[in-house]
Parts: sequence; C-alpha cells; structure tokens
Amino acid sequence: MVAPDAQDAVAADRSGRHAATVRTGAYPGSFDPPTVAHLAVAEAAKRQAGLDRVDLIVSEVALGKESRGPVPEARLAVLRSLAGVRPWLGVRRTTDRLLVDVAAGYDVLVLGADKWAQLIDPAWYGGSEAERDDVLRRVPPVLVAPRPPYRLPRADPPRVILLELDEAHGEVSSSAVRDGRVEWMAEEAAASGLWRLGRPAVPESRDD
Repeated sequence: MVAPDAQDAVAADRSGRHAATVRTGAYPGSFDPPTVAHLAVAEAAKRQAGLDRVDLIVSEVALGKESRGPVPEARLAVLRSLAGVRPWLGVRRTTDRLLVDVAAGYDVLVLGADKWAQLIDPAWYGGSEAERDDVLRRVPPVLVAPRPPYRLPRADPPRVILLELDEAHGEVSSSAVRDGRVEWMAEEAAASGLWRLGRPAVPESRDD
C-alpha cells in the first residue's frame, strides 16, 4: 500500500545495505523557469522524508520534454542562486535521461504526478509491463507531488509517498509562467531577468 510515512519508507529501503550518513533526494526537472511550486515540493520532500539535501537535477537532454527557454548553463546558474540561500538544496547536471538512472545512489526520487504517470506508463518502456515493473523495483522510494489533472498513486506499487502540499501549488507550472504567470516564478528566477513577461530573454535551447 502507499507508504504513510516517508521517513519510515526511506529507512526500510535502506535496510540490508550500509546506511549513509546523509539522506539525499533527487528532484529532476527542466526548471524552465524554477517556480514557487518547485521550491514547495523540495521543502515538503525534505521535511517528510527527513532529508539532509535535495538535489535539483537538470538533464542535458530531457526525455519526452524539449526545453523552450534558456540553455542549461543559464538555468543551472539560477538554480545555484536558489541553493545559495538554502543550504539544504543542491544542484546537479546529468547526461542521464531515464529517471531510474538519474535517481541512482539517492535515498528518494521526487516527482510531480505528471512524471509519476510517465514512470508507470508501459508506453515509455516499449509497451512492456515487465520492463516497467523492473524499473519500479530499482528506483528508490518515490515522493509524488499532486499535480492536477494527473492521478495520484493508489494502492500499488509500494514505496510511494504522497507529498503534503498547499492545494494552491497544484496549478503552478513553468509553462504557465512562460505564458505570462510570472508571479509564479521563484524570486531568484525573476531577479535573473532570463524570463521576462513570460518569455525567455535569451536565445532558446533547441537540444535540451
């Protein structure tokens, strides 16, 4: 069943292997731009799972998503400014595209309900439920943030934790910011000037 307590799920997942001294969470995304909801999700993951650090991870070539905003280097610089005033936040760039690879070595994987829907959809595994189930066995416990209209996890598979978030964050998205809801940008993203009036102020990335 869905794990009722994130810290218990993390502890159970680590049983039988050497316990790390630092609990870490992988939070992959394009962060184009980073929003107040991204920060709320990261904070909820830290609190519920008792994490010491949450890494915001940007893939050089994100699977199933083409970035229409600033290139990765520019977005990473903004993320580092967020982490600069939040010591529990980390920033990492990866060449991995699959979530199971991105999350390797972490105690938890943090996802929005839209990414969770991808993770459990056999279509992303060539239609193979066996390959999907193998990935679900290999990923660490998953913390899922509500994101209407995507369905939240139900009773199966185990090691899935629902994050407790203000319902107001459910409608916040980077795409909405790019379409004009600039008030949803993280403060550091707004200050960077990279996203102005909902549109990127620098040449767009075509390969990320």
